[in-house]
Amino acid sequence: MTVLSSAMRHAFLAHCRIVLGDSHVYTSAADMAPFLTDWRGRHTGLAMAVLRPGSVQQVADVVRACARWSIPMVPQGGNTGLVLGGVPDGSGAAVVLSLARLNSIRETDALNRTMTVDAGCILQQIQDEAAAHDCLFPLSLASEGSCTIGGNLSSNAGGTAVLRYGNARELCLGLEVVTPQGDIWNGLRGLRKDNTGYDLRDLYIGAEGTLGIITGAVLKLYPQPKASVTALAAMESPSDALRLLALMQDYCGASLTGFELMSAFCLELVATQFPQLPRPFSDAQHGPSHGQFVLLELSSSESEAHGVGLLERAIGAALEQGAIKDAVVAASVAQSLGLWQLREHIPLAQAKAGKNIKHDISLPVSSIPAFIERTAPLLQQAFPGCQLVCFGHLGDGNLHFNVAPPAGISNEAFLENQDAVNRVVHDSVAAFSGSISAEHGIGALKREELARYKSPLELNLMRAIKTALDPQGIMNPGKIL
Repeated sequence: MTVLSSAMRHAFLAHCRIVLGDSHVYTSAADMAPFLTDWRGRHTGLAMAVLRPGSVQQVADVVRACARWSIPMVPQGGNTGLVLGGVPDGSGAAVVLSLARLNSIRETDALNRTMTVDAGCILQQIQDEAAAHDCLFPLSLASEGSCTIGGNLSSNAGGTAVLRYGNARELCLGLEVVTPQGDIWNGLRGLRKDNTGYDLRDLYIGAEGTLGIITGAVLKLYPQPKASVTALAAMESPSDALRLLALMQDYCGASLTGFELMSAFCLELVATQFPQLPRPFSDAQHGPSHGQFVLLELSSSESEAHGVGLLERAIGAALEQGAIKDAVVAASVAQSLGLWQLREHIPLAQAKAGKNIKHDISLPVSSIPAFIERTAPLLQQAFPGCQLVCFGHLGDGNLHFNVAPPAGISNEAFLENQDAVNRVVHDSVAAFSGSISAEHGIGALKREELARYKSPLELNLMRAIKTALDPQGIMNPGKIL
């Protein structure tokens, strides 16, 4: 990449101020600070400037200027990513391109069940807009109050409803993208079927801003369920949880929208850090009374009574067959929210308790019990006393398999083992034909891990795509590849 002289840098920034206005070009350390540190606070980069375009045309104009001066760009949405994909490196050569001002709902077509939105729309804003039209946009994440749909699509976000509705990729019908050359591709077509060659939409989704900048999207909407019912089931092992999943799918079919596995240690952690939350199946002296728990949710298109009846029949069958030991069905919206808070507070409890080594992995659903049974002892053998925080979306095969320090070991001392811990976990994932990144992406954090587990052919094909679309290598460099 070209090293800019001070005169070239001045000329570039002057051009950006003309395009965007002085107030949307940040160059002071104080103004840029919120855009340079990742959400977890693990990395702070440097940037030449933070640019905040307010229209798609302004995005294109800025990208053309970056291409002209060979200035690398880091697209950023809500900056809630977990793999350092939306923050710059430490060179200070790049500009951060914030899409936060592109935040309009362009159109809602309730009859076509689609919504066309700007990339900077907050996920919760989209959910609320869908609900106002008696529709559902089912993507649901812990960060939905601050993450943006452009970032969700760029990382192919998952969440708690993938079992029923799929990842972000499955919820998007069309895209608008600014290419690394500053051209605007308008693929905003609300079609369920379009067999006219290569699917460019799928190419940009999950690319983490390395191939182009998503500026707009056509999203898929669904009918609003008449009711949702929630239950928490207790069992002894992940194998029992897998039996419960099969049984629930047999009884409930597509009505099963959520199936979240949580270990007893996870619930103990939440109880310690958030004692105000409910504590089903446990008491203050002895903690959780079973080894594993599943939070499950059914959505009914008929009525709450139908959903409750369906859930209670399935739970009854699970008790009779010995798949579960106990269960509680939420009797109100408040109780349902309380049960979901147990799941949603696990990452928050981890953060309050201290740092740990995180893994966002994907496995064949049928392999999850065997993976846990094999990998947990390997970790204990290599790092005696380490604490496993295992939870996640069992229904779609996605585990958050996090490793916390043994009692008495400082966070900093344990984090020095990160590469060795990753090797144990990721080698085991590979042995079970899994993936080292289920929903968080690769970014800069897992780039070297990707090179270890992808085949040379896969990596070469990915590099060929990158080179063809971004020959200057200025689009989010250092991420993924």
